[in-house]
Amino acid sequence: MTNRLLEALSISHPIIQAPMAGGITTAELVTAVSEAGGLGMIGAGYLDAVSTRHQIQEVKARTVKPFGINLFVPSPYKEEKDVIHRAQLSLQPYLEKGSSDVESVFSSYEQTLEIFYKQVNVITEEQVPVCSFTFGMPSSDVIHSLKQAGIYTIGTATTLSEALAIEAAGMDAVVLQGSEAGGHRGNFLAGVEQSMIGLMALIPQTVDQVNIPVIAAGGIMDQRGVQAAQCLGAQAAQLGTAFLTCKESGANPLHKQAILEGQQEDKTTLTRAFSGKAARGIENDFIRKMREVENELPDFPIQNTLTKPIRSAAAQNNDRNMMSLWCGQNPNLAEPITAKELVHKLVDEE
Repeated sequence: MTNRLLEALSISHPIIQAPMAGGITTAELVTAVSEAGGLGMIGAGYLDAVSTRHQIQEVKARTVKPFGINLFVPSPYKEEKDVIHRAQLSLQPYLEKGSSDVESVFSSYEQTLEIFYKQVNVITEEQVPVCSFTFGMPSSDVIHSLKQAGIYTIGTATTLSEALAIEAAGMDAVVLQGSEAGGHRGNFLAGVEQSMIGLMALIPQTVDQVNIPVIAAGGIMDQRGVQAAQCLGAQAAQLGTAFLTCKESGANPLHKQAILEGQQEDKTTLTRAFSGKAARGIENDFIRKMREVENELPDFPIQNTLTKPIRSAAAQNNDRNMMSLWCGQNPNLAEPITAKELVHKLVDEE
């Protein structure tokens, strides 16, 4: 069964590097994973079409091995001025002295959708072997155009219902995102609470019901995790936090340090404070202080735009208490090694 996915992706090992958006998945990281026999993935969720093409071409210049790319599926959202105003007031204390107010200009849903469609066109033109999606399902037209171009399509599900919907839409495989996973939740049919199913419970119920290959994601950091997921029926494992601390990762050094130095008591938590969408990261002062207004914040991507100057200033000032430190529930196993070393450890080829 494992060979089915590996053959389709033309990779040697059942290891997929999670497509972490925001600059973490550099061309160096993607290339290193693919060269080591896994599947490197570009996280293009925050890129425009021009940047997307540039990064694809950067990876192509470095390797002839298969790699993939991930897009955020835009969900409808509205600019509710009163909600935005309240959020701006709540964020004001965290802005640097002398800096301008938080953002007041936002991309509309229509503009976001246009960027998404342009990215899909770039991916088709550049013949990227694999394209995955999170935050929802693309339209049947998008899926059809990618498949017509011979591109392998992967959806992201947090529940059995979502996995069944992805299969019904004609996608080739599904990433199951367990509740342990770091970063943004990919739920799209149910609320966040209903989507918080542990990976070890989610895999068997899903593989019993779907016929497309299942890729396991959430809390997997070592060979034991990969093998456990495979025992339950997953055909590959997708790892984020483990690759985030690798040498080729573009994550902020403070972000890497927070994970590598984290103690058991440094809890990860779900928060909407940074982006307006629930995401798992290391708890810090910003998350704690924003908790009382968290449910009143505007949805993604508006809140994400509002907090951008705060996050940028935190990175410049080396202030991890104001940064989004996305991380899964198993950070103690993270290591500052190369991506090649990590892939070999995961498949026992040291």
